[in-house]
Amino acid sequence: MAADRVSREREANMVLFRAVHDVARRHAGEPFHQVVSALASTLPGTPRLDEAELRRIAEEISVGRDPSGL
Repeated sequence: MAADRVSREREANMVLFRAVHDVARRHAGEPFHQVVSALASTLPGTPRLDEAELRRIAEEISVGRDPSGL
């Protein structure tokens, strides 16, 4: 059913946002390569982020921002 699919996608996105938020809280202001490592080890497998998205998120966190919106 479409509503179930939408609900699963929404929950998957919330898990992703929470993971980004957690990394942002713990690693804000750290060097870029450390943030990338933290993101790579923390982010869930779904939905997948491409390399450009991961890089953009890591850059935001490394300058002290929380791109999760939470």
